[in-house]
Amino acid sequence: MLRAGGPAERARRMRAERLPGGPGEPAGGTSAESTQNHQEHPLTVELRVDPTPAGHPALGLRPWRDSDIEPLIGIYRDPLLRKWTRLHVTGAEDGARWMAVQSDGWRTGQRLSFAVLEGDRLVGNVAVKRGAVPSECAEVGYWTAAEARGRGIASRAVAALTDWAFDTLDGVTRLELLHQIDNTASCRVAEKTGYVYRRTLAARPPFPLDGHQHIREAPRPR
Repeated sequence: MLRAGGPAERARRMRAERLPGGPGEPAGGTSAESTQNHQEHPLTVELRVDPTPAGHPALGLRPWRDSDIEPLIGIYRDPLLRKWTRLHVTGAEDGARWMAVQSDGWRTGQRLSFAVLEGDRLVGNVAVKRGAVPSECAEVGYWTAAEARGRGIASRAVAALTDWAFDTLDGVTRLELLHQIDNTASCRVAEKTGYVYRRTLAARPPFPLDGHQHIREAPRPR
């Protein structure tokens, strides 16, 4: 279940907030509070990650749209992305199926996925996944386009999604991030975003190698 509302604007530069000019959003924008609930269409959920003093540009996070299929096909030409993901997009039909999975995830509340944008350019995906039976734990996953790697995009997007999930999802007090042991870049993203290594998971289909489990606990109420 999504919870309406959230804390006041965070006293840190990297924060999640509604993008100005989004669906149902006045052009002036709002604070970092989420207004998502069961009566609203999920496409009203849009997040913003501020630019950094080091010169990294702002990022926008929003649910996926059918208009993203064409750039998504291009992104999936990257062999490294295909190595780390199970659902591959090689053409329009694959793209339509991929979008249907994302849309169904929002409908059921079990997979809340966001396209990550740098300006108007698609650079990645972040998602929070829950089981059919709500529990205190959810899983965060992500990928980035080849040209977006090594520029802090993954860690900033994951941090924004993490804040939003703790603020918005009823009952979620712990998030986990999983990756195969040979995916050292994902290990660095987990560490940068406060996900602490917990244990090594034994390989099981469809994953051929052992994996790492990283955990982040919800902030304690002040």
